[in-house]
Amino acid sequence: MGACKMNDEEIVDMFFSRNESAVSEIKVLYGRLIYSVAYGVLRCAEDAEECENEVYMRAWSSIPPARPQSLSAYLCKIARSAALDRYRHDHAAKRGEALPIEELENCIHSDSSAEDRLSERELTALLNRFLKSQDYNTRIIFLRRFWFSDSISEIAKRLHVSESMVKSRISRTLKKLREHLKSEGY
Repeated sequence: MGACKMNDEEIVDMFFSRNESAVSEIKVLYGRLIYSVAYGVLRCAEDAEECENEVYMRAWSSIPPARPQSLSAYLCKIARSAALDRYRHDHAAKRGEALPIEELENCIHSDSSAEDRLSERELTALLNRFLKSQDYNTRIIFLRRFWFSDSISEIAKRLHVSESMVKSRISRTLKKLREHLKSEGY
């Protein structure tokens, strides 16, 4: 009979009691997910492994005081942030292909002062509303490109469509997103 897996709440409680086994538990439950998020940005197995270990350290440092509602989402957010930090650090002096997230940041850039800009929570809500108004394939393409940092060819293969279809869908979606943000006053 196999060992029972712990649920997220129990693991978070372990973090709060500073039980180091919490890190082992998240590694077992979410290690592959964390690695895949990091690898999606970095495209290097060694860097993704180092980033995965960074996630475990950041989780240990941030829980407590944070008590995430969704541990997997919380860990993915940390993984993505750590991977982007690593990518930017490694590519600071190089000029090359921009990360997909930078393409999205250009779309939502505001010329207003910092205090006039939307908070991260408000922007997330706007993006979620926008994505809910899009068809299923558009949402998948958007998330695969801008959250998982998949290449155009990877998305095309995943959806069994042409790369030109993916490129045009991304272009149209970003245009619609700009219009949506303008209509919302951003």
